[in-house]
Amino acid sequence: MLSDVLLVSAPGKVILHGEHAVVHGKVALAVALNLRTFLQLQPHSSGKVSLNLPNIGIKRAWDVARLQLLDMSFLEQGDPTVPILEKLEKLKEVADFPEDCTDHERLAVLAFLYLYLCICRKQRALPSLDIVVWSELPPGAGLGSSAAYSVCLAAALLTLCEEIPNPLKDGEASSRWTAEDLELINKWAFQGEKVIHGNPSGVDNAVSTWGGALRYQQGKISSLKRPPALKILLINTKVPRSTKALVLNVRNRLLKFPKIVAPLLTSINAISLECERVLEEMATAVPAPEHYLALEELIDMNQHHLNALGVGHTSLDQLCQVTMAHGLHSKLTGAGGGGCGITLLRPDLTGPEVEAVKQALTGCGFDCWETSIGAPGVSVHTAASLDAPVWQALDGLCAGQWASSS
Repeated sequence: MLSDVLLVSAPGKVILHGEHAVVHGKVALAVALNLRTFLQLQPHSSGKVSLNLPNIGIKRAWDVARLQLLDMSFLEQGDPTVPILEKLEKLKEVADFPEDCTDHERLAVLAFLYLYLCICRKQRALPSLDIVVWSELPPGAGLGSSAAYSVCLAAALLTLCEEIPNPLKDGEASSRWTAEDLELINKWAFQGEKVIHGNPSGVDNAVSTWGGALRYQQGKISSLKRPPALKILLINTKVPRSTKALVLNVRNRLLKFPKIVAPLLTSINAISLECERVLEEMATAVPAPEHYLALEELIDMNQHHLNALGVGHTSLDQLCQVTMAHGLHSKLTGAGGGGCGITLLRPDLTGPEVEAVKQALTGCGFDCWETSIGAPGVSVHTAASLDAPVWQALDGLCAGQWASSS
């Protein structure tokens, strides 16, 4: 079994095109967002297994001996990789939640315990270890934070138990697993997502596992040729919304105005397909200005379509107006009704120009990140390969110096 510290990261995701239309059988393009979740796993012999999630204020520990004595036959009923309600109810007993624990916290802990017990129970003894997970992704913003968490857990625990080899070779700063090993990571990460979300599509964990860009339609997921990492601004309007309510509103509008809304959905599908074509062209040739112009036009058209579907919001209108005043193009990403938007940054933009846009957006009360899409999927790292703030955060947390994230 692995004895060294293991450092793993996985990206979040944004929907580039196809929001809401995907619910009605159309194509959606999901891309890996280079805001990442980082996990540090430290094996030891203290007889404890601990989980520290500073972003949501969780710090829990369990006695390995107590877990070892549990009747874990409930994990073996039927297919052991399919969580069922009865299994989760038994896991809640194992977790021993305090009364003031929120649902969000419960689900994060249950996902960890499920993956830890299922993956590690084949060992002669359950391993003692400390896990710290720290994320650049804001939770609950539709950016795949739970999937990145599940992917990191699956990759780290499978590597710890030597179900998959550690791909990091001497002298390498970072590395990725083989396609076969990524399949296994994704399979287990999907189970973690099921614990958290009940009936997820599988898109978020697939993007976080493989990175790059994926095409999703009616349950089928396929990878696109890896395009260049496109620079974007990710903007969180911080306006809360209900994905379920927004999806229902689009469905009702389709029923009320089928001859208007059905063509809109077909047109959004065509936008996704054209974007896919442009991205694949950029992956096989040197990206040219006309590629970025096409991407900008597609962004504008899709944003207007989404407004026509009724999933826009005044905050998103303001976001688009602010960036358009600087010659940039934006759209909502995800469910809409507030939430997050993305702005494409052309390669000809200067640092001061980008900074001016960021200041204008933060002046509206929005959170803003300068990042990229098309990022690599789940990876393993040496400490030296991580940015100093990331490593210092993880190292400090593992030393018990942090109680919550900044």
